[in-house]
Amino acid sequence: MASEGIQMVRKLLASFPVPKDQSIQELRAQMEGWVGSFPLPEGVSVKAEEAGGVPAEWVQAPGARPDTVFLYLHGGGYALGSPATGRPLAAALSEAAQTRVLSLDYRLAPEHPFPAAVEDAVKGVRWLVASGTPPEKILIGGDSAGGGLSIAALMALRDAGDPMPAGGVCISPWVDLTCSSGSYNTKAGTDPVIVHENILWLASLYLAGRDPKTPLASPLFGDFRGLPPLLIHVGSEEVLLDEVVGLDARAREAGVDSTLEVWQDMIHVWHIFFHMLQEGRDAIARIGEYFQSRVP
Repeated sequence: MASEGIQMVRKLLASFPVPKDQSIQELRAQMEGWVGSFPLPEGVSVKAEEAGGVPAEWVQAPGARPDTVFLYLHGGGYALGSPATGRPLAAALSEAAQTRVLSLDYRLAPEHPFPAAVEDAVKGVRWLVASGTPPEKILIGGDSAGGGLSIAALMALRDAGDPMPAGGVCISPWVDLTCSSGSYNTKAGTDPVIVHENILWLASLYLAGRDPKTPLASPLFGDFRGLPPLLIHVGSEEVLLDEVVGLDARAREAGVDSTLEVWQDMIHVWHIFFHMLQEGRDAIARIGEYFQSRVP
């Protein structure tokens, strides 16, 4: 039986009106007002930054190491979200991993379609290295679209001959913009976050006519050889489940040290509900442990 906490989260999500005929600007404002209002761990500092031409912010919990960085990429389907909506999770990750978090404000579709987000993520890594943080002290990760973007950025860095960060963390990553895996059907009745027609629309905004199997847009179809170790989280009740399982399989086939964790009864990016969900706190703690094991 699902925990009381996840049942409470489901009730919370069910209480929000279903967005209909809203503009991108209205949806962005709604997300900023809701997720951006979630509480931060006590004592967290936030400071604006310019990371190689990409707006960003430093998020730092008390006691965070100054020599390591978690480069965080927020979710939102490549068209929504910002460091403000990602700030609660970034702050919790800083606390758990005891590291500074640099949260990128990468460009969004439809104003800036693919490959703008990938270009900005790559710029963020390169700026950190140029600013004196060795690649082995950097871990890149994100949630939902940000999780897929993390893989795409690693692929782009590898293809350009850049040194690899120490690892990647993918939280409920969106890695297949064809949106066609079997769990879109088998989990449609249990996923309270992702609606098929809505995610297809977001994919169309980002792709702007490009083939949805383009590897840096849909990393599931990319070449995983030479990528650093990965930690992948997905909930058992997500429509993204099958593509995330496929992501792990493709990575392993290419020789990547990939660790997939399927969390029972959990939903898309359950981590963001850490303030009310024990499983969210446990998943963040697990990422903190992984970070410290990869970036000693």
